[in-house]
Amino acid sequence: MPKQSAGLLMFRRSRARVEVFLVHPGGPFWKNKDLAAWSLPKGEYAEGEDPLCAARREFEEETGLRPEGNFLSLGQVRQPGGKLVNAWAFEGDCDAATIRSNTFSMEWPKGSGKLRDFPEIDRGEWFALDRAREKILKAQAPFLDTLAALLDRCE
Repeated sequence: MPKQSAGLLMFRRSRARVEVFLVHPGGPFWKNKDLAAWSLPKGEYAEGEDPLCAARREFEEETGLRPEGNFLSLGQVRQPGGKLVNAWAFEGDCDAATIRSNTFSMEWPKGSGKLRDFPEIDRGEWFALDRAREKILKAQAPFLDTLAALLDRCE
């Protein structure tokens, strides 16, 4: 069975447009990557665990923010490595400069024998939907389209 991940896409309505909150992965591999490198806050969950509960937990771990509100299902996508990602959207707001991520350890530089800690995400930012489509990992772009369609139906 492929690994499964769950995440939340926070959105806000600003100046008659929709903006989404994306995060940039931390660590040395992502340091100089920008376009098609951002993601919604997400993480893996165990078989039998409720995916929405996992998505809420991962959002809080990666941003330091407790997600609240109505959660709208955005469905599921398969990333190139085979991982299945389930996502929900919720309306909210935050100051991107104040988020705080949990950390992970890895040997760096590779082969050095030295473990270093890195933030799981190194920053978050608000993007209008068009710009978000350029920034987000290509496999996650359908979540943006689903959100746009859901919001169009509600207006």
